[in-house]
Amino acid sequence: MEVVLLSSVRIGFIGCGGIATMHMNNLSRIDGVELVAFCDVDEGRAKSAAERFKGNAYTDHQAMLEKERLDAVYICIPPNAHTDQEILAAQARVAVFVEKPVARTLEKALEVRDAIARFGVINAVGYHFRYFDGTDLAKERLQGKTVGMVMGYWMGGLPGAYWWRRLEMSGGQIVEQTTHIFDLARYLVGDIARVSAATALRALHDVPDLNVPDVGVVNVWFANGAIGCIANTCMLKLGYTTGLHILTPDLITEITWGGVKFWSPIGRKKCAINAMGTFTRVSSSWKPCGRKISRSSAATTPIAVKTLAVTLAALESADKGGTPVEVPSV
Repeated sequence: MEVVLLSSVRIGFIGCGGIATMHMNNLSRIDGVELVAFCDVDEGRAKSAAERFKGNAYTDHQAMLEKERLDAVYICIPPNAHTDQEILAAQARVAVFVEKPVARTLEKALEVRDAIARFGVINAVGYHFRYFDGTDLAKERLQGKTVGMVMGYWMGGLPGAYWWRRLEMSGGQIVEQTTHIFDLARYLVGDIARVSAATALRALHDVPDLNVPDVGVVNVWFANGAIGCIANTCMLKLGYTTGLHILTPDLITEITWGGVKFWSPIGRKKCAINAMGTFTRVSSSWKPCGRKISRSSAATTPIAVKTLAVTLAALESADKGGTPVEVPSV
């Protein structure tokens, strides 16, 4: 993705929660970046961020976009909260960075994608695995290989946010969290054409107002003929593991938070990755650097919409008792 940037970038935030704060911290360390406006439905959070970075606080994103002179906006809100934020930003010719997933429904995601395309604004979505140095190396080493299968997983605990535990708000773990693994598989192996899924609520019956599954497994068929299985759980009371294994006849690639490993007939090689440094790199994508910067692995909105289509198809399959569902072409 090639983008043209100014010598100084004025950035606003829609959503000032945990992930937004991480982006603020990283952006504040980049020369030429000004954090100038902060919007949240929780006025206290907006004011807290505004006071910290000496900007303006809002509870109405439309008012912020109308009053502020912004070059870019970070949109860090729950999946179901996407209404017209990206559309209004695109109309204002403001570059858009959206935290994944881009929406809770495919209809809204397509509306956002089309608005961004219509107004031609710079855009990216926060799929952080795409920014790992190890992902670039994996992409390079897998070129020309015949991928037979993949195994992906996201195994951990229940996030604290209320909206995350409601299926109608977050889409559950497959849509909101394990989407990172689906996207990584799509980037390294290719488009996913069909899915079959099973989910269950096994351990978290005592969590108030929870209606998301706490375990799930998705079989995937890639358009190129490869197959795979991506599993997740949020029932654990401890941190565990997250990653993707890709198997070819003469190369096995494993990407996790800890690094990337390669197995071949001549031995094993591990390349360490600094995960937190990756998050800094995500924010640095907006860093002014002459007139152009480029990162071919970055997820743009059209790419993110395709990943959302896969995870929503998985939910549909689970609802149908595991019946295979074709991923819609978007």
